[in-house]
Amino acid sequence: MKKFVNKKLAIALGIVFIACSLFSFKGDNRNFQISKNLDIFNSVFKELDLFYVDTIDPEKVISVGIKAMLEQLDPYTVYYPEDQSEDLKMMTTGKYAGIGSVIRFHKKKNHVVIAEPYENMPAAEVGLRAGDVLLEIDGKDLSGKSTSEVSDMLRGEAGTSFMLKVERPGTLQPIEFKITRKNVQTPAVPYYGMMDEQVGYILLSSFTENCSRDVRRALIDLKQKGATSLVLDLRGNHGGLMGEAVEILNLFLPKGVEVLSTKGKLKQASSVSKTTKEPLDVSMPLAVLVDEESASASEIVAGALQDLDRAVIVGTRTYGKGLVQIIRDLPYSGNLKITTSKYYIPSGRCVQAINYQNRDAIGRPERIPDSLTHVFHTAAGREVRDGGGVTPDIIVKEEKLPTILYYLVNDDVLFDYATDYCLKNPVIATPETFTLSDEDYADFKEQVKKSDFTYDKESEKALKALKEIAGIEGYIEDASPEFEALERKLTHNLERDLDHFSKDIKRLIEDEIIKRNYFQKGAIIQQLKDDSDLKEAIRILADQTAYKKVLAPVVTNQLTSSK
Repeated sequence: MKKFVNKKLAIALGIVFIACSLFSFKGDNRNFQISKNLDIFNSVFKELDLFYVDTIDPEKVISVGIKAMLEQLDPYTVYYPEDQSEDLKMMTTGKYAGIGSVIRFHKKKNHVVIAEPYENMPAAEVGLRAGDVLLEIDGKDLSGKSTSEVSDMLRGEAGTSFMLKVERPGTLQPIEFKITRKNVQTPAVPYYGMMDEQVGYILLSSFTENCSRDVRRALIDLKQKGATSLVLDLRGNHGGLMGEAVEILNLFLPKGVEVLSTKGKLKQASSVSKTTKEPLDVSMPLAVLVDEESASASEIVAGALQDLDRAVIVGTRTYGKGLVQIIRDLPYSGNLKITTSKYYIPSGRCVQAINYQNRDAIGRPERIPDSLTHVFHTAAGREVRDGGGVTPDIIVKEEKLPTILYYLVNDDVLFDYATDYCLKNPVIATPETFTLSDEDYADFKEQVKKSDFTYDKESEKALKALKEIAGIEGYIEDASPEFEALERKLTHNLERDLDHFSKDIKRLIEDEIIKRNYFQKGAIIQQLKDDSDLKEAIRILADQTAYKKVLAPVVTNQLTSSK
């Protein structure tokens, strides 16, 4: 009997052991798959390195493999090898060591040229000007080198020097400059000022380290100058540090208010952020300008202020980036910027517009349609929606720039005219009063017409595509007279386009000229003179009844009847 019991016990234990083994295998299956595929990848590379007909560059091949792997995720998860660490540093801090200038590649000259020296930086201090053609750095020929290649050569350790040879329009011989690199920090607040006697304006271009400190200083200064309301401009601001966004919100919201939460796969990726300091002003009327390039931290600030009914949002719908990244150290001084969570603003919504897990047949990620977004409510009960960015309270119709303007900029036509203009006019009026005269614009038109400038019209491209479809479907013969008539009307007329779009073209020429005399700050002042978003923001701030109405909860009138 005892022997039988022991046999049953052994069988039972055997069943338990097998079950545990199967359960353990199931639990470890993911780890096995990871180990298996890493082993396969390692073996494939070793076989290639050993047997492939040509010598393989291991760093290049592995980097391509890493890039291809990350492309299956989202565009914000990025590998930075050691030689790109400065790019990552600049992204988070806005700092780098170099000459302090925007550069661009000039197609006709086949060289990189100075586009915009920064004020009080080495390029400007030694006398470099927009339009200078970069010929040599320490004797190394720069002909045909790309903007990124030249940029890498211009950057270096602060305090190091090099010789730069340039060709300056209007001079016969090349000019040489000895330039000493220094630490450059692009300003997070490139401009702030009074728009009138009561409305202050702050332009925040990025959420880099200590940008909240710069916004605080600007706000205090504007209040001392008499500002009773404020426009915060986040247009074109792609975001940055999440903590700085919370600090900026703290300027306008009471202490202890929850403004942000994050949720991720790991516990440490989930958090709740509240304002922790006494605010500067919780009642000042506030308008926030946004556009389709306002993303990430910009959307946190705009979205939280909207959810808490603290500001009127003006402009066009924002980009829709509701993802949070952290930076992880990798071996050999590399870094991985990796998406670890989604963020949620006070109403509980996430503004992420693209689902990177769902892709179409050719691998493009899907944008969340408006029909699948959800309704949330602000503190006052106003309806707002998730998925698809922050929709402004006041939508300003976006200006559509003409096609010719793109070609005038891309082909350096505007840039070259501004260079010639500044040679002839070394001193111009202030940004507030400068305008391009009709005579100057006539000169510009003549310069364009005498050049070999050509451009494609979108209407002509669309007509060509329509003709091809009509031919395939058998309609081309019957519709031939109509197509010919439309082609005659859409024929290039450069004179007509330069006149018809003169306002937009003149505006960009003025920006380019002012930048060369008054740097970035002057160009911003020029652009704000005819800014439809800013005008709408000033209008709503001046009309406090309308301002409060925008922020007031929506009241549903219920009709009742008695019988």
